[in-house]
Amino acid sequence: MLSVIGFGLLIPVLPKLIVDLQGEGIASGSSTYGWIISIYALMQFVGSPILGALSDRFGRRRIILIATAGSAADYAIMACAPNLVWFFVARTIAGFTAGVLSTANAYIADVTPPEKRAQAFGLIGAAFGLGFAIGPVIGGFLGSFDLRLPFWVAAGCSALNWLWGFFVLPESLKLENRRGFAWQRANPIGALLALKRFPAVLALAESYFIMMLAQAMLYSTWALYMDYRYQWGPKGIGLSLAFVGVVSGLVQATLIKHIVPKLGETRAVVTGLCLSITAQVCYGLATQGWMIYAIICVGSLAGIAGPALQSYITKHVPANEQGGVQGVFTGLQSLAGIPGPFIATHSFGWAIASGRTHQLPGIAFFEGAVFTAFALFLTIRSFRKDATVAAG
Repeated sequence: MLSVIGFGLLIPVLPKLIVDLQGEGIASGSSTYGWIISIYALMQFVGSPILGALSDRFGRRRIILIATAGSAADYAIMACAPNLVWFFVARTIAGFTAGVLSTANAYIADVTPPEKRAQAFGLIGAAFGLGFAIGPVIGGFLGSFDLRLPFWVAAGCSALNWLWGFFVLPESLKLENRRGFAWQRANPIGALLALKRFPAVLALAESYFIMMLAQAMLYSTWALYMDYRYQWGPKGIGLSLAFVGVVSGLVQATLIKHIVPKLGETRAVVTGLCLSITAQVCYGLATQGWMIYAIICVGSLAGIAGPALQSYITKHVPANEQGGVQGVFTGLQSLAGIPGPFIATHSFGWAIASGRTHQLPGIAFFEGAVFTAFALFLTIRSFRKDATVAAG
C-alpha cells in the first residue's frame, strides 16, 4: 500500500511538471513524458529477473529493502531535479530497483497454500487499490500548491516502507527452498528461456505481455487525456484515480474470494479481459466527464483477472522458483512498459495536434482495447492447450 501511495502521488502532477520543464506545449510534452516512463520500464525489464533470482537465493526481505531504498532515492532526485536530464537519471535508478510487487507475489506463494492464493493475491490487489485511492488525491491536492511537493511525500512513503521492512517484515523463504544464483536465469532473455520447463506458464507469457502493454497505454495517457478533454487539472485527475482505487480495492478485497472460486481461475481471467475491453472502448467514447466514473465501476470488475492468473501460474511452478518466475512476469510487464507509453503518448499527441481536422483524443484507449482483445485470444488458446495436455 505504501509503495502504491508513493507511485500514485506523482500521477496527477508528473505530466504537467514535465510539460512545464520542457516548455513546448502538451503535444510535445506528452512525447517526452512517454520517453521518461519508457526508460523506467526498460531498466525494470533488466533488473526484475536479477532481483527475482536473488530473492530465490537470499530471500524476499532483502530484495524488498533494496527496492524501497531505490524508490526513495528516485523520488528525492526528482523533487530536486533542475531539468529533464535528472528525471531520466532518477527513473533509471528506480526502474532497476523496482521489485516490491513481484517480490510480494513470490512472498505470497511462500506462505499461502495453493487453494488460498487467489484470495491472497486479491488482498494485495486491495492494498494496491487502497494506495491508489489515497495517493493520487493527495498528490493532486499537494500539486495545486507546488508541483514538486508530492515527490517529497512519496520519498517519505518509501522511507517509511523501508523502515517497516527492516524492523517488522519477517523472511518468508525457508532455507531448504532456496537455490543458487545463476546469470543464465537472471538475465531477461535467459529467464524467459527458462520458462520452457513450465509449458503452461510459458504459453501465457505472450498474452500477459500484450495485456500489460494495453494497461501501460491506459495509465500513461490517463492524466493527459482527462486534463485535455475535460479540463480536470491535478485535483480532478487525483479524485478520479482515487475513485479507481476505492472501487478496485473493494472488488479485490470482497469479490475475488467469491467470484474466482465460483467461476474458476480460467473463466475468471477470460471474464476480466472482456470487461477490460469494454471499459477501454467506453473511456475513449465518453463525451462527458461524469461518464468516466460510471465506466470505472465496470472497469474495476476486470480486476478479477489478475489474481486468478497469478494463482494459476503459481500452481505450475515449484516453491524454489517462485521468485524467478514472478521476476520474469514483472520483467514482461516492464518490457510492455517500454513501447506502451511511447505508442500511447505519441498517438495522443498526434491525434490532438493543432490544425488537425478530426481530433481523436481517445485513440490510445481504442488501441489498448485492440491489444487486450488479442491477449484474450491468446489466453483462451493457452488455457485450452493446457487443458488438453492435462486430460491426455
